[in-house]
Amino acid sequence: MKRIILLALIALLSVNAYSQKKKSAAKKTTTTTTSGLAKVDNLVAEVKKGNFQVTITENGKEKDAMIVKAVDAKFTPTNCKLTSFTASGTKLYLLTWTEIVQIKTKNKTEDITNVYSVIYEIANKKQVFSNTQITNHITEIVSLGGTAATETQEKMRRDGFEFILNPDGSVTQKSKKQENKLIYDATKMEFVAKK
Repeated sequence: MKRIILLALIALLSVNAYSQKKKSAAKKTTTTTTSGLAKVDNLVAEVKKGNFQVTITENGKEKDAMIVKAVDAKFTPTNCKLTSFTASGTKLYLLTWTEIVQIKTKNKTEDITNVYSVIYEIANKKQVFSNTQITNHITEIVSLGGTAATETQEKMRRDGFEFILNPDGSVTQKSKKQENKLIYDATKMEFVAKK
């Protein structure tokens, strides 16, 4: 009797499991081109042919490109943004992105966040400003005075400047000890110190 009930229970469960299975949807094969990470006006920030670049399009077709930097297959920028603004009567474009790197050893872990800000003058295809801000969060296991006891210490290191684009098109760079204010000089095609 127990065997019959057990067999009936197994049969009931297998019928239930079989009836609830979904048919798998047919896989769609599509060929997609590399989609842009950020877009504004006729510009697209994208990774193409081993380069992180700003592509200039005209009527939906690639006209020209400015290479930001050569990259490998592991390159995955986050918070990628392209914005346009006017400084000293010239239309400029700001490209910002973040790269996160982790370095891990037995007793130490470093989480490094690099925030990049690059300004381009598209008419002349020129980079007119660049800024990098690095934040390094370090977690380390430290031995206490030659004993077997250890403790975990955390440190935060900051290098470079925090980048701020002001509403008037000027740029401010801030660090703990210093602040730089820069304005765009259209004749030199670069940002210079504000007087």
